[in-house]
Amino acid sequence: MASMRLFLIFSLLLIFPLVSIKAQQPYIKKLNTNCRVRNASTSVLGYACNGVNRTCEAYLTFRSRPPYNTVTSISNLLNANATQLSQLNSVSETAAFGTGETVLVPTRCSCLGQFYQANATYVIQSGDTPFTIANNTFEGLSTCHAVQVERSNLTIDIYPGSRLTVPLRCACPTENQAADGIRYLLSYLITWGQSVSSISAIFGVNTGVTLAANQLSEQDFTIYPFTTLLVPLSDQPSRSQTIAPPPPPTTSPPPSSPPPPTSSVDNKWIYMLIGVLGGVALTSSIGFAVFWFCFLQKRKQIPPPMVSSASQSFEAIVKPGDKKLDVDEDSDFMESLNSIAQSLKVYKFEELKSATQDFSPNCLIKGSVYKGTINGDLAAIKKMHGDVSKEIQLLNTIHHHNLIRLSGVCFNDSHWYLVFEFAVNGPLSDWIYQDEHEQTTNKSLNWIQRIQIALDVANALDYLHSYTTPPYVYKNLESSNILLDDEFRAKIINFDLARSAEGQAGQFALTRHIVGTRGYMSPEYLENGLVSTKLDVYGLGVLMLEIVTGKHVYELYEKVKKNLSEVLDDVLEVEDTDENQKLTDFVDPFLQGDYPPHLAMSVIRLIDGCLDKDPSARPDMNEVSQSLSRVLTTSQAVDISVTISVQGR
Repeated sequence: MASMRLFLIFSLLLIFPLVSIKAQQPYIKKLNTNCRVRNASTSVLGYACNGVNRTCEAYLTFRSRPPYNTVTSISNLLNANATQLSQLNSVSETAAFGTGETVLVPTRCSCLGQFYQANATYVIQSGDTPFTIANNTFEGLSTCHAVQVERSNLTIDIYPGSRLTVPLRCACPTENQAADGIRYLLSYLITWGQSVSSISAIFGVNTGVTLAANQLSEQDFTIYPFTTLLVPLSDQPSRSQTIAPPPPPTTSPPPSSPPPPTSSVDNKWIYMLIGVLGGVALTSSIGFAVFWFCFLQKRKQIPPPMVSSASQSFEAIVKPGDKKLDVDEDSDFMESLNSIAQSLKVYKFEELKSATQDFSPNCLIKGSVYKGTINGDLAAIKKMHGDVSKEIQLLNTIHHHNLIRLSGVCFNDSHWYLVFEFAVNGPLSDWIYQDEHEQTTNKSLNWIQRIQIALDVANALDYLHSYTTPPYVYKNLESSNILLDDEFRAKIINFDLARSAEGQAGQFALTRHIVGTRGYMSPEYLENGLVSTKLDVYGLGVLMLEIVTGKHVYELYEKVKKNLSEVLDDVLEVEDTDENQKLTDFVDPFLQGDYPPHLAMSVIRLIDGCLDKDPSARPDMNEVSQSLSRVLTTSQAVDISVTISVQGR
């Protein structure tokens, strides 16, 4: 036994140096409390840039407390997307959290210099110091050392009212971690009484993997409150993990004592119980065999129905000779129908006929989409043919305010009917094209509405790229696929071309099947069939160009020789926005006097970046979203100040 113990110890000594290579991020220990220590450990300034990617999706935790106890306030403090934060925590965007409640925060982690970080912007308050900012306001998601580096004078003194960039601690998986299936690193804020094993248990992670990720070991495992522990994750974290108590740690059972002698009476009861259970099992087996034999005989005599479902709402039988949808030969399709019926509301065809006045032409919106009323609520009902189960399953797994919501389905006479939420203001294309052929009477959008719509689309695409499992490339961006609700908020529709980006890791995949709307398709996709999330970035650049100019992409292409970005050249070459007549000529006439010129130029520069012929030079969708968010916030502030000024007169 002693020799076996020595062998295990020797094995651990060999293994742990190898494990530590998989994560080069040393745990900070107590260094965060000593702000005067310089260069004692690089970990006080952030996690080293040693990952596979220089930028990645990452997660933080934050403990709610006033005044940072709502989705909005936490998002603003940590520079996070409020919609994504609310969805990650399964709450509404107006929700408030209880004091001390753990909040999951999605973030974009980038390599800046030698260290990974996610930047937050903080307005200095009276009495703030680097220590209180890092450890009190941001609860240890930053360090006083990192805050001091952001100050040009590197002093303890900072001044109220000034804005400070606060580097938040995050990291991207290393090559070895990625090879082990690690897709995300979560910066977990440690609190009192927690250990590496208890934190690992919260997220279902092996304790040894978490130890290795932080260069800790079974001999050196002590952690401290107000510091971050990197938790390697294969999947996105969920709200259920942070609110549910962690499972108890696995321990060896105590040595069992010899069982007490069993009396002969007890043995009789045991034998009787075994006999009864055995008889029940035998009877059940015989009954099941008889039923299965009869069922098979019956199937030989009666043609199978289209779907066998408890809901019985898929009512149609495949017609003889119909070769478009041979369900009997497609077991995968049968399985998909069953899963759909279990997770979505399945309407009877009679319900949809009643909702649309028997699919009257008066209810036809466009193409094969009908306006209907179900239980007093408006709905859009789309008639489709063929196997659309993959699109339905995608719509049933994505949940974002700016993605159209699928509320139910129906199948009848070889046709699918998809029931969606109704967007009362129709497609964006009805509101932005102002040429003589497509202009719609009394329909126009102001500057703030247009930027909000662009931001909504960017947020939705960022969600598809970074916050779904697997991630998706939408591939079908155009103004007619953006619907507007009663508050002119955008809803993306038509996911038939969406493609999983799983396994691409930001790289390109190839396809020979080039589909989409010409003009919105990126050069690398159109010419070489290269697919990546940067395809959607290009499409959004085209859409924003249409939103700003009020012109269709076809009309814009008439003015360029090769690249669409050429239409921006004349505007961008003029630096003085106040005297830029070319900017005035470029922007939609309906917006004249309604937009701040310097903000319009910011959007045009962003469009120029999105339309870059080199996909690697285009910004990520998260960067686009943040840029548009800043433009929208500033535009709203300018609008308010103008209103107050006018009222003051």
